[in-house]
Amino acid sequence: MLFKAFLRASVTFGAILSAHPASAQAIPAAPTDPVATTPATPASAGAAQEPDVVLAEDGLADIIVTAQRRSENLQTVPIAATALSPTALAEKAVTRLSDLQFASPSLSVVDAGLTQSVNIRGIGLASPSPAVSNGVATYLDGLFQPPIAGTTAFYDIAGVEVLRGPQGTLVGSNSTGGAIFINSQSPKLTEVGGYVQGAYGNFDTTNLQGAVNLPITNTLAIRLAGNFQRNDSFYDDIGPLDNDPGRLNEKSGRLGVLWKPGNFEALYKLALTDRNTGGYAYRPILGTQFAALRTNDIRTLNYNAPTRNHERTLINGLDLRYVLDNGITLRSLSGYQNRRVNNLYDMDGTATASFTQNQSVREQVTTEEINIISPTDGPFDWILGGYYQHNKVDLFNTSTGNPAPTRTVAATTKTTRGIFAQGNYHLTDALEIQTGVRYSHYKTSSEGGIFRGAYVGAGTGNPAFTTVNTRIVNLGGSASDGRVTGKVAINYQLNADHFLYVFAARGYKPGGFNSATSIFKPETVWDYEAGLKSTLADGHIRTQIGGFWNEYDGFQFSITDVNTGTAGVTNLPSARIRGLEAQVQVKFGGFSGDFGGAFVDSRLGSITLVNTRRLPPGTLGPQCTTGVASSPPTCFNYGPFLQTNTGGKNLLSPKWTYNAGVQYGIKVGGNATLTPRLNYAYVGSQFTTLFYNPVTDRLSGRGLLSALLTYRSGDYQIEAYGTNLADKDYVSGQTGNNEFYGAPRQYGVRASVNF
Repeated sequence: MLFKAFLRASVTFGAILSAHPASAQAIPAAPTDPVATTPATPASAGAAQEPDVVLAEDGLADIIVTAQRRSENLQTVPIAATALSPTALAEKAVTRLSDLQFASPSLSVVDAGLTQSVNIRGIGLASPSPAVSNGVATYLDGLFQPPIAGTTAFYDIAGVEVLRGPQGTLVGSNSTGGAIFINSQSPKLTEVGGYVQGAYGNFDTTNLQGAVNLPITNTLAIRLAGNFQRNDSFYDDIGPLDNDPGRLNEKSGRLGVLWKPGNFEALYKLALTDRNTGGYAYRPILGTQFAALRTNDIRTLNYNAPTRNHERTLINGLDLRYVLDNGITLRSLSGYQNRRVNNLYDMDGTATASFTQNQSVREQVTTEEINIISPTDGPFDWILGGYYQHNKVDLFNTSTGNPAPTRTVAATTKTTRGIFAQGNYHLTDALEIQTGVRYSHYKTSSEGGIFRGAYVGAGTGNPAFTTVNTRIVNLGGSASDGRVTGKVAINYQLNADHFLYVFAARGYKPGGFNSATSIFKPETVWDYEAGLKSTLADGHIRTQIGGFWNEYDGFQFSITDVNTGTAGVTNLPSARIRGLEAQVQVKFGGFSGDFGGAFVDSRLGSITLVNTRRLPPGTLGPQCTTGVASSPPTCFNYGPFLQTNTGGKNLLSPKWTYNAGVQYGIKVGGNATLTPRLNYAYVGSQFTTLFYNPVTDRLSGRGLLSALLTYRSGDYQIEAYGTNLADKDYVSGQTGNNEFYGAPRQYGVRASVNF
């Protein structure tokens, strides 16, 4: 079949080409002129694979995005979106996915250890369980990215697009909150070129990255990119094992091959990453059980168990396109990814208690998307497509610190299928109607459980688990569902400078199961939006303003499932989220600036659930049957820990987010410029549980200041940088009853050359 043929070609091609590895790491994206950005050339006209820019004489450059499978001007796309070119990524100090929250309104990224909770308008990852789907879909070069091992640094990036709100037609399920598209640079047939960039900063931070583009023939080109980064930990572990949590050593490489004979195009990309942090750095949350044992300084830790975090990622992608004589484009995008994570935890984060975990997670993702894309030279244009995705997740945990040690084993599969169509019809030159529809079907199943046993060599830090098969919790189960989603929009080009849109869209997030006896339903949302995008002052000012109202049914929330004693999900009967968003970009001569801000208001209903802040640590087991006393981990009585809230705002949803930046390019002789730049970003306070305790469940808002001073002369650039200049201490996330912290002040110098 077509899918199997494409997948076989991708894997075979990857095996052949992987004999030529590229390795190295990240700072911002490929260096570009902060005053005038050189446009990147798409691999194929009419079906660009990476954001582009079109230069203006003295004003703002147009940003070209591909969110709707075509190259389109952001100012005429009926979507609330933030698009960041390589220049913008560098200017706003965005080097990883988590940094995007300081450059895009309504976006927050919360540390959660193994995963990052990515939320747009308060919708995101609901649970660390592998049987639970994302609420925000992240894509790298068009391939869906699972939430584990998602902290790799950006390098040789063509651009990033953050789409806010449900994307129910072209992206499909797993996107009730929105979608993030990260696009790397593709090979180009036109020229030999590339860049080299190096940096050094405090905490012995060392960065080296680069790329080279090599046209082999007039139809074949390759691009090699690499990235290396290391830094010392921001923390000091004073415990007996002298751990180094937070230390970073990351190596990444990417190979791209473009073959374009005539109307056919094949683009293959292979990416490899090896990332070792020495473990996660956290302390007990103030007000929880072990808070009295934590150190006084957030940069001082006191672990009595070994820590480790080792992530390895392989990503294969094969994009095939053929343009028919009538202008219709046939496209296939095949992908295979293999992600592995090995972690050692001191679960309690103290030198007194002894709750530890040894964790191994592997996720393999196979995807295939088929598109048929019409040309846009008539009053009606359209896109047809089909999608297939298969995830296989293997989880293995061993834990100590209970009355008896436990082992968790789970093998989970998830399969998503979808078909979709979108059409745009111009009633007049100015008035367009856009309609889209998609049907998605989802199925998931799992085998495994929590087992009770004993360890051999306990106290060695990484003991071996004995062969004991006393299963105390059954984690097996299955679920399936499907929904129709889509969009109806009216787009009106008021004049050449003002674009108005209004639409209604439906999004869907699949349901699933917590155990064989506990399932949860799908989440659906109706999203009503209106927006105005304007270009003012003869191209020197650009604005995007919009409002939205979301009505959720079956809103999914993370809970402790008493049937298993593990993380699970439940449905709220309804939820309402509404807000306003605005973005502005300005450029007059050497001066340029930007602003983005959002106000998000939400309301959730009341619910009764387990207050995890009051639970004892460790694996507790399922709810004991009536008359049976608690005996963790065999069973536990959760009754005294149940609590009913009275409703409140959505979790991980700051009411206010905004960011701003200003810079001025000063000519200093010849073609040289000196450009100082200042950035400020604010992410408001967020609650992390439905009990809204201001001490244990609230992440305080934080405003961070960063600065750049860039000297550029021709192809050479040297830059001084600083982030979190006020050296603010802030909590960046929570997992269990522990909390993570944001990076302290960082500063350094980097230099680059284009060739």
